[in-house]
Amino acid sequence: MDTLKQIAEHLERGEDERVHELVSRAIAAGLPPGDILNHGLLAGMTVIGEQFRLREIFLPDVLLAARAMYAGLDLLKPLLARDGVPSAGKVVIGSVQGDLHDIGKNLVGIMLKGAGFEVVDLGHDVPAERFVDAAVESNAPVIGMSALLTTTMPVMKEVVDLVKRRGLEGRVRTIVGGAPVSESFAREIGADAYGFDAANAVERVKGLTGTAQV
Repeated sequence: MDTLKQIAEHLERGEDERVHELVSRAIAAGLPPGDILNHGLLAGMTVIGEQFRLREIFLPDVLLAARAMYAGLDLLKPLLARDGVPSAGKVVIGSVQGDLHDIGKNLVGIMLKGAGFEVVDLGHDVPAERFVDAAVESNAPVIGMSALLTTTMPVMKEVVDLVKRRGLEGRVRTIVGGAPVSESFAREIGADAYGFDAANAVERVKGLTGTAQV
């Protein structure tokens, strides 16, 4: 079995030390960093994302796989930067102002990174202006917002409205999610997409960035 396939399979099993060792071996063997990323780490996380979507695995399994991915990614980052390997795109995420819950948001961040996206995580209790400022500063085409409380959901509309007021419509897209959020609410506030869970959110972001069909 080739090294890249081994990296993917050990990542799927959440074996971070083994992934670290195999990525080190692949680098030493002169394999291109982009190949190690795409055909090793991201290939494994793609399987994890699909299994999670199908409810074949659960949150602890995703977290173990993510830890294994980071073990390899930490070795690759300086090499990828040196070689100018592009990411799938950049996404700003955060839990909206007034909301301190971030487990779902964190999971979306993990899944986005596993799909090759660069994630700008603003954390929780994020005001509308900070979302939009961060998207402009980082040149991110997507803002992802999470809410667990119905009382904080109006902040999502503030972000969407602010994107429009600043003339960023079309250049910056918005996606919303969280337990009380729905497709109809997303349409009502003018958001570009709604993710009903972490795996679906990744697919929707791919659609917004043109990296996959929605």
